[in-house]
Parts: sequence; structure tokens; C-alpha cells
Amino acid sequence: MARGWESKSVEQQQDEKVAESSQPRPRLTPQQQEINRRREGLLLSRKRLIGQLETSVHPARRHMLEQSLAEIDRQLASFE
Repeated sequence: MARGWESKSVEQQQDEKVAESSQPRPRLTPQQQEINRRREGLLLSRKRLIGQLETSVHPARRHMLEQSLAEIDRQLASFE
């Protein structure tokens, strides 16, 4: 019985994804596309820096990573 409920849930999620992807997206201007690309790039860089910060033990390297992370956060805040 649990499988039946689980598969229905998965099927429902898949149907929702298909419905979302079939809805037309608003057209973005080239400027909006560039802003989105820059924001996504910053988010990826932020994620990478956080991963490095979690494994870094050298104080100078941690300090550099923290400064880089603060700068990325500042740039991300400018998008909002």
C-alpha cells in the first residue's frame, strides 16, 4: 500500500513539472537575461566558496574566503 501512495505522489510531481514547463515564460530583454546570468554566476560562486570555507583550516585562507563571500553577498544584494 505504501508503494501505491508513493508512486501516486511521484506521478503527481511529474505531472506538475510538465504543467509548469508547458506554461509560456515571459520574454526577457537582453538586459534582463544578462542580469539573470550574472546573478546565477554569483550564486554558483557563493556555493563554491561556502564549500571551500567549510573545509579550509588555514586562518589566512579562511579570511580571504570570508572576504570573497562578503563581496559576493554585497553584489547579490544589489540585484534586489
